[in-house]
Amino acid sequence: MTDHEAVYDPSSPLPDPAAMRKQYRAEGLDEGELAGHPMVQFASWFRQASAQGAVFEPNAMVVSTADAAGRPSSRTVLMKAYDERGFVFYTNYESRKARDLAENPYVSLLFPWHPIARQVIVTGTARRTGRDETAAYFRTRPHGSQLGAWASVQSAVIRSRAELDAAYEELNARYPEGEQVPVPPHWGGFRVEPQSVEFWQGRPNRLHDRLRYVAKPDGSWRVERLGP
Repeated sequence: MTDHEAVYDPSSPLPDPAAMRKQYRAEGLDEGELAGHPMVQFASWFRQASAQGAVFEPNAMVVSTADAAGRPSSRTVLMKAYDERGFVFYTNYESRKARDLAENPYVSLLFPWHPIARQVIVTGTARRTGRDETAAYFRTRPHGSQLGAWASVQSAVIRSRAELDAAYEELNARYPEGEQVPVPPHWGGFRVEPQSVEFWQGRPNRLHDRLRYVAKPDGSWRVERLGP
């Protein structure tokens, strides 16, 4: 039996995605409710998404990049900090996303908070964080995650899982629990400075509220309402 035959059984109908519908909540999003700065508004929504486990890993965001030829790629990454300057995540600087950003710094972020019928969509420019900031964050990571940053050649083809596990175990023997792990020179942060931030609120009948902050040359922001 082929892999295709094992997955597809004509006698067992697959779920129909076109028939999957969910009616979103009635509460809307009004321009008069918004904070003057998108990062203040984000902080308010992030607090609500984090409250009492409303959203599993509310700091998980889809990071979309494109290389110099315009070929896109996306992956889920954990946001590790945010402030008035933007959103910070960490990665291997030899990974596909980092290579893309070296060629094309424009990036999109998506926070998919499905359980509360909200999304936040960011477009902006990514720049590397300073090494001091990277080192300070690296020291807060669990010991195993610090070793993992060394063990994995991110986005590279490897022969097997055993190869990855062996690299990790070798590092674990070299830097046992309690011993400081050096910060990898090929690992660090990116800060995404937003140029637009859209707050999406699900509404009944697919008439969603979409309010987007757009940066103005003087550093202030204008708010636009988008059709759903």
